[in-house]
Amino acid sequence: MEENYFTKRDEDNILKIREIRKGLPAFCGEFFRGIEQYTTPLTRLGYARDIKLFFDFLVNETEEFYQKPILQFDAEDLNKVTSTHVEMFLEYISLYKVNGKTYKNGEKARCRKLSSIRALFKYFYKKDVVKSNIASKIDTPKVHEDQIIRLEMDEVGKVLDLAENGQDMTKMQQGFHKHTQARDYAMLSLFLGTGIRISECVGLNLDDFDFKQNAFKVTRKGGNRVILYFNEEVSDALQNYILERKKIKTEPGSENALFLSLQNKRISVRAVEKLVKKYSRIVNPLKKITPHKLRSTFGTNLYRETNDIYVVADCLGHKDVNTTRKHYAAISDDIRRNAAQKVKFR
Repeated sequence: MEENYFTKRDEDNILKIREIRKGLPAFCGEFFRGIEQYTTPLTRLGYARDIKLFFDFLVNETEEFYQKPILQFDAEDLNKVTSTHVEMFLEYISLYKVNGKTYKNGEKARCRKLSSIRALFKYFYKKDVVKSNIASKIDTPKVHEDQIIRLEMDEVGKVLDLAENGQDMTKMQQGFHKHTQARDYAMLSLFLGTGIRISECVGLNLDDFDFKQNAFKVTRKGGNRVILYFNEEVSDALQNYILERKKIKTEPGSENALFLSLQNKRISVRAVEKLVKKYSRIVNPLKKITPHKLRSTFGTNLYRETNDIYVVADCLGHKDVNTTRKHYAAISDDIRRNAAQKVKFR
């Protein structure tokens, strides 16, 4: 019997958190237990990694805590941490070395790590363990908006044509394409026709689909299950793939997985990223297209068809419509363009 993909992922993340916690002060265990009820294992894993990096920084880079064993930190030590330490940490992680390997953190990564430190101090401040929530005094690093990259409509057609016939591929790529054509075309059609996330795609099962309704169940962020719909083109691509998929003898544990790897087991996130990169680079080598950019492509095209940002937000699973605006700049551009046409001088 196959274990639920998302359940297995959460279990793996919980085990990773426990392993990292072995190298953290004992009071961090209380923090992770306290936030368990309102955070996902994936969120807590991010916190664990960031907090471990913060304590590594304190004992290696600050005079006050230099060479102090991390496991010997107690609540009193936490009170000695200042906002200056946090600012030094944010500057440090922009470029640092560990065991000879160089690591970099851009604006967004530094913001996420600051968020983790804030969560730690906020928790213990509410518990009256620390006297001051020093992390809340740190301004969030300025994040410059990334250039919005997506496929134009003609490029969407070219990517799907390429997945369908493999015409512009190298001989080696065509050799693999013979075995993956139906899967790749179905997956790209699903991404472009529904805007699902990569994790949602990887976690799909055969019994999630109802082709009478052209609908499927998807597990959103936070574990919520919702029903989405797809058009006839996506339906045809999926049904064609499923006919081939059902002939494959899968590896144990992947019996119900929709999309399979060449090893006949549930496809991985990394494999999907490489798949999208392969097709998009052939169509337009200047654009760095990821599964999330296919999501952006769907969101932008849906807005242009509906002129309703709330419909787009709902289909993409955004709780806040401002998230939709932030990630799909073309939507704001279209709104401004349409607004300009409403102003009449005569």
